[in-house]
Amino acid sequence: MQDNHRSGLIFALGGFALLSLGDIAVKSMAGQWPGTAIAALRYVIGAIGLGVILFLREGWAGFRFPRLRWQMLRGGGVALAAVASFTAFHLMPLSEATAISFTSPMITALLAAIMLGEALRRETLIASAVAFIGVLLILRPNFAVLGPAALLPVFAATGMALLMIANRKVAGMGSALSMQFNVAAIGAVLLVIAAIAGHFSGLVFFAVPPLPVVVLLKSAGIAVSATLAHMLLYLATTRTGAAAIAPMTYVQLLLAGCAGWIMFGERPDLVAVIGAVVIVGAGLYLWRAGRAPDSA
Repeated sequence: MQDNHRSGLIFALGGFALLSLGDIAVKSMAGQWPGTAIAALRYVIGAIGLGVILFLREGWAGFRFPRLRWQMLRGGGVALAAVASFTAFHLMPLSEATAISFTSPMITALLAAIMLGEALRRETLIASAVAFIGVLLILRPNFAVLGPAALLPVFAATGMALLMIANRKVAGMGSALSMQFNVAAIGAVLLVIAAIAGHFSGLVFFAVPPLPVVVLLKSAGIAVSATLAHMLLYLATTRTGAAAIAPMTYVQLLLAGCAGWIMFGERPDLVAVIGAVVIVGAGLYLWRAGRAPDSA
């Protein structure tokens, strides 16, 4: 059992590290292609790859969309998260955008109470209030420079929260591979629409120029690394459980901070660092509170 627990943590570490490397790759493409188009390209490549694998393993029977309304919410959540986070990585310091995205567990708990009628615990309210303070600390300089665009990481966290909620409604309705294809396919369609709308919006920031080869290769790499990351995280949960690996997600913040410092010359000020610590603390508090009944 100890070996399984150790291997589970190693798989989780690898999975979250791969996700962080994908974020770094997105950041490196700032100014080459808009975040909306990069997100669309990444999910189109991912959906095609998953579709081929799904067909080879399950045939046409694997291409079902049970509970289509919830599947659409899954795809919409992914699309919102991808557009908001990719654009935020282009506009904001990587570590700060990543830190704000860790409000997702708190937003998930709040939305679950509203959308699913789940009980809203006192611990959730406390963690959400504390995380909100951390977000305000991080947004302090960014909001002055970017205006409302500084809220993009909050929208990204909300998109992931919607995905988590919808996942509960489709759990067990198909294989893990088919469920992953469903969200990628729907997300890809919505993201292509968003990229086209952005291109014809008249805003230079969202204009889509000819596709550079380096952007194509990086986007393909992100699609592959994200798929491998989710596979590693799935294997991790089969060995040690989701609750045990949850704190490992903060390796993304560590890698984002190091990459921002070394590769992009980003130097977050002390207040922003304190804000990130506050958000991480709120997330760990909520995680620990969620484990309390099991350990009693």
